[in-house]
Amino acid sequence: MTSRLDDSAMAAAANRPSATHLTRAAACTRDLLAHWRAAAGGRCIVCRGWCQGGVCPPCGARFAPACELCDGCGLPLLATLAASGDTRCVRCRLAPPPWSRVVAGVAYGYPWDRALADFKFHQRLEPASALLRPLLSRLADVRGADLRVVAVPLSRERLRERGYNQSWELARRLARALSLGARADALFRVRDTGHQLGLHRAARGANLQGAFVVTPRHAAWVRGARIALVDDVLTTGATAHAATRTLRAAGAREVQVWVVARTPPA
Repeated sequence: MTSRLDDSAMAAAANRPSATHLTRAAACTRDLLAHWRAAAGGRCIVCRGWCQGGVCPPCGARFAPACELCDGCGLPLLATLAASGDTRCVRCRLAPPPWSRVVAGVAYGYPWDRALADFKFHQRLEPASALLRPLLSRLADVRGADLRVVAVPLSRERLRERGYNQSWELARRLARALSLGARADALFRVRDTGHQLGLHRAARGANLQGAFVVTPRHAAWVRGARIALVDDVLTTGATAHAATRTLRAAGAREVQVWVVARTPPA
């Protein structure tokens, strides 16, 4: 009798969907609903007028103007340098960052700061498509390229507190839109570094030393690959520096940094 009960329990467990399958099904459902919402249109996150894509054309032209940005730091490039064909500012030519290029969608400020705060801290994932729209317009040249997408990870403590990693929510949408491969767990944060707000550049860098590792399980996926590292905002660059150095040390051939917004210099 006991054996039959055990066999029945094992059979039921085998037929029960795994947590991984349930997670994937939930993600697919969310993506499908988001696609339907986008197709139906909605309110612009700035002026609240009806539009598709989350940002109406007038607000997009006003708050996400097309301008040349430095490949090294993501800040606006001087018109004289852009006209001469240079892609990097003087500072980035003299002290090149560890990544090959940084791509930023917008300058951090109104209205993006409010939408990013809602997205990051208040579990409002609806603005994701609108937040990514300016960045995607700058990434049209990488569609289907041999790039692999990685998100800046959160610590276990921060992930438990927030319930989701906002960088991965951005990364997976970018990967899908650009037909690129992506992994949520290739890069791992081994310790909680706390909030970086209020720390100056040197303190942020010291705080992040040894904070990231490439998981052994996915080391082969990173080795020799071109990696796109995704985050929501680039401020001092300390987090991107630390994560880029970790990926390069693990054998990544190239690392690009993609962010929704770049904080203007103080």
